[in-house]
Amino acid sequence: MASTTADLPSAEQQGRMTHRQILEALSGLLLALFVAFLSSTVVSNALPTIITDLRGSQSQYTWVVTATLLASTASTPIWGKLADLMSKKLLIQIAIVVFVLGSMLAGLAQSVPTLIGWRVLQGLGLGGLQALVQIAMAAMISPRERGRYSGLLGGVMAVATVGGPLIGGLLVDTSWLGWRWCFFVGVPFAVVALVLLQRTLHLPTIKRDVSIDYLGAAFLTAGVSLLLIWVTLAGDTFAWMSVETLLMVGGGLLAVAAFIVTELRAKEPIVPLRLFKDRTTTLAIVASVAVGVALFGSTVFLGQYLQISRGYSPTAAGLLTIPMVGGLLVSSTVSGILISRYGRWKAYLVTGSVLVAAGFGLLSTIDHTTNMVLLGVFLAVLGLGIGMTMQNLVLAVQNTVAATDLGAASSAVAFFRSLGGTIGVSVLGAVLSARVTTLITDGLPAGAAAQAGGGDVGLATLNDAPPAIQDLIRVSYGDATGRIFLIAALLSVITVLAVVFIHEVALRTESGDERVAQQSAPTDSTSAVDQQLAGRHTAGGVDGPAEPVRVTAIVGTELDDHHGRHESAGRERVDTRS
Repeated sequence: MASTTADLPSAEQQGRMTHRQILEALSGLLLALFVAFLSSTVVSNALPTIITDLRGSQSQYTWVVTATLLASTASTPIWGKLADLMSKKLLIQIAIVVFVLGSMLAGLAQSVPTLIGWRVLQGLGLGGLQALVQIAMAAMISPRERGRYSGLLGGVMAVATVGGPLIGGLLVDTSWLGWRWCFFVGVPFAVVALVLLQRTLHLPTIKRDVSIDYLGAAFLTAGVSLLLIWVTLAGDTFAWMSVETLLMVGGGLLAVAAFIVTELRAKEPIVPLRLFKDRTTTLAIVASVAVGVALFGSTVFLGQYLQISRGYSPTAAGLLTIPMVGGLLVSSTVSGILISRYGRWKAYLVTGSVLVAAGFGLLSTIDHTTNMVLLGVFLAVLGLGIGMTMQNLVLAVQNTVAATDLGAASSAVAFFRSLGGTIGVSVLGAVLSARVTTLITDGLPAGAAAQAGGGDVGLATLNDAPPAIQDLIRVSYGDATGRIFLIAALLSVITVLAVVFIHEVALRTESGDERVAQQSAPTDSTSAVDQQLAGRHTAGGVDGPAEPVRVTAIVGTELDDHHGRHESAGRERVDTRS
């Protein structure tokens, strides 16, 4: 017992840091997150120019975005599981290096397929940054205090979301730089983030054997990839009812089934299925899928709408998205402050999800003649909703799960949010391409459809088409965009329903590392359960620990039956740390 107590991390390592120490540690984390968001927003606004310059198609336009999202989605659970097993600081630094390498190689690409390939590498690093920053914050800061700093997180996202399109537009519009610098521009920020992290981030390192579920990761990636490729190609490259459809859908579903079986048997599953036994975690994950559609779908296709249909330059298109980012900044900052002050969070989640659905509903009415002031109002509503919803879903889950599952649970929410974005971009892109093709064909004289070259003409040969067909293409893109936002609005209703049924639990006052240290202190099963149940009572808003005699009685009966092997595995992990 004495050696165990002596080996416990210091107060600072356990997360009891001063406000100044937390801000210093957050400086590198937030800069790394800024790099990640900047890369997404810079490229999304420059994509119309990139695809036109490289002679790409509408399908390739979608896959330049989808490839990064897919790699990010598939790798996020792996990063999260690694964060529960080894140094979070080292993992963040590795993710930054991978991201920088992918960015530089993407900037050197000479064709769209090559660009897509390097975007996959970029996505691997992006998945790490998105998951690990949230996990590191959970380790340092208690849920009750985290709202105080989530405003900084929202501010970084807002600056990146505003600055990204503006920087991207300026780079594209500057002849001596060009779109390739959209990939290079984040490199200096990433290098500075590496230095700051080395100097300011000090978290305890968990030293134990690492067991990564590579088989589960392979099945997960294969299943998601096959289904997304099928959605993108079906109806264009091959028919919806075809042998290719049967093979892709069947293979994808088999891979998903194999993934579930693997997770049930794996020693350290990438996505621990026990997390889904918790109501809050399950509902938050369902809600995160639609939030992903909102976050990624709106930025990707909004930039295309403003540039292709409305004829704005990349710089002007970036400026026109400021209402959405302003709404996101205000709502994330204000809701974070109020949550920290009063400890209540569900009302903000419900309000935010309703605003997301309303924002998409309003955007579904746009066409090639929509008043830009009205468009700004619609975007502001959407931004307010995203700001109140996205970070608070993660907070709700981190407040509920066991301390040893913080990394896996946080990455699970990020994973399904990215999955929602990946599916959203793929499906909405396919819907947009089909709708544009139909509108162009209907708008052409009989026998002249070949002159338009199909739906891909909007990006591949727009500049080479006759003026009359160019106008038709721009009108078609503008009128088709409303339909994809209508689909997003319908999906957002799922978020509203999921959030309404989430049970609100009072926010904890201990950081993630403090909870791990508390759990590692007891040496017998009775004291361990005493502490766990006391924590549960506190989290539920009941003052005081559970009655010791009653807890001892439970140990010998119910808890052994319900938790069994998982409790034993938890004690083994504690012994390894101490």
